[in-house]
Amino acid sequence: MPPTDLSLQVQLHPFPDGEAVADALALSVADDLRAALAQRGTASVALSGGTTPRRFLQALSRQPLDWANVTVTLVDERWVPDDNDRSNARLVKEHLLQNAAAGARFLPLHRPTATPEEALPAIAATLPTPLDVAVLGMGGDGHTASFFPGGDLLAQAMDPATTTTVLPMRAPGAGEPRITLTLPVLRDAGRLYLHIEGGEKRQVLQQALSGQGAGAGYPIRTLMQALRTPLQVYLAQ
Repeated sequence: MPPTDLSLQVQLHPFPDGEAVADALALSVADDLRAALAQRGTASVALSGGTTPRRFLQALSRQPLDWANVTVTLVDERWVPDDNDRSNARLVKEHLLQNAAAGARFLPLHRPTATPEEALPAIAATLPTPLDVAVLGMGGDGHTASFFPGGDLLAQAMDPATTTTVLPMRAPGAGEPRITLTLPVLRDAGRLYLHIEGGEKRQVLQQALSGQGAGAGYPIRTLMQALRTPLQVYLAQ
């Protein structure tokens, strides 16, 4: 049988450049957080690392909302301390937890243990689930979160039926050991976004949607297949 096209699993929001997509995504995420705050008095968001989110995080930091009642955490993290250049926590502290967002509550995924396995119970106990918002990125190999092709616990992390919320991950393309939220935690977020920029990432997304060639095995495709509501894709042309 030919692969299933997953185009109905996404809603595309194209913008002319990285600045425009960052500003629009920040507005949309802030609106989601305001809605959660209005309903419950608290809100939660999980964010991704890398270089793409920097402008988005800076734009989000300027959004006026009740940041003191917003919990910020991460979609995944490298197992490095937050003073390391590769730390996602460092990225969030430097680019989001400033301006209006300085008063937000931040829950990092890294703990001062030698391995992520040692910290799993403590992290799971404090994770604010279900999340109101999660913002994903995507690599050129089709990975999202720390769902890396060849990851040692990829099948467990992407099992739609797992009740585990966080898992360690080691993979050839991951560099350091990682820790990641599992697929059900991301799937069950109130709003799930994917933020990508550049022609290469758009091509990877199209391959994942069509399931043609390498796209059939991309972790981002497995995630999209499990979704109950469309993935909100914000992309720069």
